[in-house]
Amino acid sequence: MKINESKADRIIRVVLGVVLLIMGWGGFVTGTLGLIFKILGFVPLLTGIVGYCPLYSLFKFSTKKS
Repeated sequence: MKINESKADRIIRVVLGVVLLIMGWGGFVTGTLGLIFKILGFVPLLTGIVGYCPLYSLFKFSTKKS
């Protein structure tokens, strides 16, 4: 698996994922939207930690400079 995200992209994804998870699990957002935040928070967090985005690969896009 090749890393296709730049350092800035990874940091933004991790921060966004953590914010969504805090909003969902912390009770700041409840109901259906809170559940969506809980689920979707893991996607940017995981891709930011790993450094690989499957959608970037699908569209042959990369934010990392060679």
